[in-house]
Amino acid sequence: MDGNGGNYTDKTRVLDIKPLRTLRPVFPSGNQAPPFVCAPPFGPFPPGFSSFYPFTSSSQTSQHTPDLNQAQYPQQPQNPPVYQQHPPPRNVSEPSMVTPLRSFRSPDTSNGNTEHELEGLTVKRKIPKKRAIANPNFESGISISDRENGNRELVVSVLMRFDALRRRFSQLEDAKEAVSGIIKRADLKSGSICMSSGVRTNTKKRPGVVPGVEIGDIFFFRFEMCLVGLHSPSMAGIDYLVVKGETEEEPIATSIVSSGYYDNDEGNPDVLIYTGQGGNADKDKQSSDQKLERGNLALEKSLRRNSAVRVIRGLKEASHNAKIYMYDGLYEIKESWVEKGKSGHNTFKYKLVRAPGQPPAFATWTAILKWKVGVPSRQGLILPDITGGIEGIPVSLMNEVDTDNGPAYFTYSKTVNYSESFKLTQPSFGCDCANSCKPGNLDCHCIRKNGGDFPYTGNGVLISRKPMIYECSPSCPCSTCKNKVTQMGIKVRLEVFKTENRGWGLRSWDAIRAGSFICIYAGEAKDKSKVQQTMADDDYTFDTTRVYNPFKWNYEPVLADEDASEEMSEESEMPLPMIISAKNIGNVARFMNHSCSPNVFWQPVTYENNSQLFVLVAFFAISHIPPLTELTYDYGVSRPSGTQNGNPLYGKRKCFCGSEYCRGSFG
Repeated sequence: MDGNGGNYTDKTRVLDIKPLRTLRPVFPSGNQAPPFVCAPPFGPFPPGFSSFYPFTSSSQTSQHTPDLNQAQYPQQPQNPPVYQQHPPPRNVSEPSMVTPLRSFRSPDTSNGNTEHELEGLTVKRKIPKKRAIANPNFESGISISDRENGNRELVVSVLMRFDALRRRFSQLEDAKEAVSGIIKRADLKSGSICMSSGVRTNTKKRPGVVPGVEIGDIFFFRFEMCLVGLHSPSMAGIDYLVVKGETEEEPIATSIVSSGYYDNDEGNPDVLIYTGQGGNADKDKQSSDQKLERGNLALEKSLRRNSAVRVIRGLKEASHNAKIYMYDGLYEIKESWVEKGKSGHNTFKYKLVRAPGQPPAFATWTAILKWKVGVPSRQGLILPDITGGIEGIPVSLMNEVDTDNGPAYFTYSKTVNYSESFKLTQPSFGCDCANSCKPGNLDCHCIRKNGGDFPYTGNGVLISRKPMIYECSPSCPCSTCKNKVTQMGIKVRLEVFKTENRGWGLRSWDAIRAGSFICIYAGEAKDKSKVQQTMADDDYTFDTTRVYNPFKWNYEPVLADEDASEEMSEESEMPLPMIISAKNIGNVARFMNHSCSPNVFWQPVTYENNSQLFVLVAFFAISHIPPLTELTYDYGVSRPSGTQNGNPLYGKRKCFCGSEYCRGSFG
C-alpha cells in the first residue's frame, strides 16, 4: 500500500521470516563427529577447539599450544556442530529481519516491576528492583481454576482488593512525603504484591472477550488491567499471543491501549487510527524507523487472520490529574500502512473499526465532553441546574423516558438542619494546628481521633471505612488542611434523570474513582428515639438504625504485611439513632435509588464547630464508576418486627434493582 508519498513498502517480505525460536542445533553424523570432549575453562584444548566467553583471556587468544594439545589428544576429524535454520526459508534472497526471541517469551508479571521486559513490551531494561515476596501467612482465596478463568464477581473483587491496598500504601506514602518531600508509586507496589500473592484472575491469555470484564469498565491504573487479564503489559501499548499458524508459530494481537497522544479517530468514536510501537527517541538515542516486529508484527498478523483485538482508550479530563482507561470492546483491523511521523521516520499505522452490536463506551465519553461545553443541546434536558446555583457544580435534570417535567417541589439545600431533638450536649474540640494538620501528629486533636493518620489520601480519596471519620472544622485554624473533604461540596458533575421503573435517579458525567466523595445526605436531622411519627409516608428518609448488608471494603492487613489483629471495624457508630428527612429540604442524595448490589456506600462523618458537634452521612464510591452509570446505595431494611410463614419481615417495599443478588425488598 502506498502510504508514504509513493514509496512502496512490501511488508510481506518480512512476514515470511521465521521466528528465531525455530533455530535448532544440527550435529554431524556419529561416524563424523569427534568424541565428547571435556576440557578445563582455560585449556588445554584439543585441536579445533578454543576457550569461550567469559573464560577467554588475552594470552590465550594470542598464543597457541599445539604441541601440548597434540600430545594429549589424538588428531580427529574436526566437524563442529553446525546451526541451520529449520525449516529453510522460502526465498533466501529475502531480507533477514527476524523477530528477537525475547519477544516471544511468556510474560513474567509476577513481580509487577514495570522496568522488566514483559511480553510485547519494548522498553530499555533498567536497574532491576527487588521483587515483591508473597506473605506466607496470606491466602488469596482464589482457586487455580478461578485464577486462570474469572467471572464478573471475581474481577470486581480483585480490583477492590488492589485499590484497598493501594489506598493504604498511599496513606503511608503521604505521611512520608510530609517529612521527606518524596512520594513513591503506591499502585506499582500494590500491583506487585497482588501479583505475587495470587490476587488476580484471567491469567490465561486469550484473544477476544475476557471473562468478567465488561465494555465500559474504567481503570485508573495500568496494573488494574494486568490483574484482571485485560491487558498484560504494564507499559507497552500492544499485547499479543503466540499461536500456531499454517506452517509456523506467529504472534497475534490480543489488546491495545490507545494513549491518545499519537492516535486519532477521524471524528468517529467507532474508528481508531493507531500508531505502532517503537522508534521513539529517548535521552540516549535518536528516533528511528519503526520495525515490523513484536507488537507491530502481531497487528499485521491479526489483520491477515481477520482477528479482532480488545481496545482500551486512554482518556484525560481536566478534573483528573491522572489518565483514565476505558475498555471500549472489540475492534477489527481493516488496513495498515507506513507513513512519515513527526520525527521524519517511518511509522506503522493501523485502522481499526469497532465491531457492531456492542454497547457504547468511548462514544458516551465523547458525547459528555460536548455536553460540558454546551454543544449541542441535549434532547430531553429539563433544567441545566436543578440546584439554582447553590452547588458549585451544576446538576442537570434530564428525562428521556416520558413526559414528566420533574420531581415534586422541594427546597434545595446542601447542609443538614438539626432539630432540637438532635442537639448533642457533649462538648467537642477541634485542633489548633497553624497551617495544616500533619499525619502522625498526636498533638492534633483531629488526627488523634482518627488514630494518628489522615482518613483521606492527598487527593481526597477515603482510605478505609471506619465507625466514624473525624474531620477538621471550619473553626479550626488549619485553613489548607486536607481533612475537610465532605465539607467542600460535590466535586463531580451529577445529573438527576428519569429511570424506566424506579422514578428519578442520580448519575455522574464524570468517571468516579473508588473511595471518592460524592455528596452528603442533606435534609432535616432528628433523633429517632424522640420522634413520635413513624415517617412511613416519607419516601425521602435516611434511617441510620436500619440493618445493612455487611461487605468487605478495607484493605487486608496481612496483604499489607501488617498485624491482622489491628484490622479495624467497618461497622458505623452513630452518637444517636438519627434519621434525616429530605422530603421538604434536601439535595441530590434524595434521588439516589436503592440497590442490593450498590456502587456507593455511606460513612458517618463528624466535625465540631464552635464547640458543637455535627454529624453527616457521607456517600463514597465502592468501586470505579463509569460515566452515566446510575449511583445507588443500600437502603437497608427495618429490624424484624414480626414473621410471615416463619420468615422475619424485613423490607416494607418491593425492590426493582434487578441485581443478581436482589433480596426482594428494602426499607
